[in-house]
Amino acid sequence: MKLEVHQIRALKGQRQLTQLLCTTPDQAAAAESAGIEIIVSGGTLDIKAIRAAAPQTHLCWGLAYGAHATAQEALRDAFAALEGGADSIYCAMDYPEIAVLARQGVPVVGHVGLVPQKHRLTGFRAFGKTAADARAVWAAVQRYEEAGAWAVEMEIVAAPVATAIARATPLTVISMGSGGDCDVQYLFATDVLGENNGRMPRHARAWDDFNAEYARLQARRVTAMAAFRADVLSGAFPGPGQEIRIPQGECDAFLATLPQRQES
Repeated sequence: MKLEVHQIRALKGQRQLTQLLCTTPDQAAAAESAGIEIIVSGGTLDIKAIRAAAPQTHLCWGLAYGAHATAQEALRDAFAALEGGADSIYCAMDYPEIAVLARQGVPVVGHVGLVPQKHRLTGFRAFGKTAADARAVWAAVQRYEEAGAWAVEMEIVAAPVATAIARATPLTVISMGSGGDCDVQYLFATDVLGENNGRMPRHARAWDDFNAEYARLQARRVTAMAAFRADVLSGAFPGPGQEIRIPQGECDAFLATLPQRQES
């Protein structure tokens, strides 16, 4: 059964949920079959294809960071995503923009800690490793509360800090590398499947090795293509099964109409 926002919020403190970033319909369908409660996708991907692949899973659609110059532009695309099948919206814009979306009834998710889209200001680093830094994360969560967000992604925050904040805020706290005591555990499907070309983030883990499978399939592609070329050169392809036949009498009648080539 698909969880709506109010149902996810009601599960806070009751049990943890799981969330995966899925970029293809195949990933989304697999996530639903596996019982993943929340799928994240977004940007320029095909929302209808993702929705159709996982109709019974909560779909959080991410607005592409930098694609909107104003809150009204973000609101327009948020409404379009909800119309296209999204159940909630992720937005990495500032608190006033979040407030605009929330006031119009858009169920919006914020982002604290490491926000990769804003790394030019912060660098790629862990957050909450000092008391002052932890207080800054907490202050950001409180501002999302005030803006009207229903959830917040908390990325690469010290686990004890994330745990304390998750217990102190009414928001659903989604942990991306922020320990095991938040309300939702979030990873990328590519990391879970081991298809990230060896660039595994410290906070993630692979439960399969799709890279090895892709390498095996690539080797089979090369083998099949080389065999095709060899059969063309040897005359083994095309064979009778790949050619269209014509009755000999019809062929002879056609050939008789062709001009004879003069030998030099």
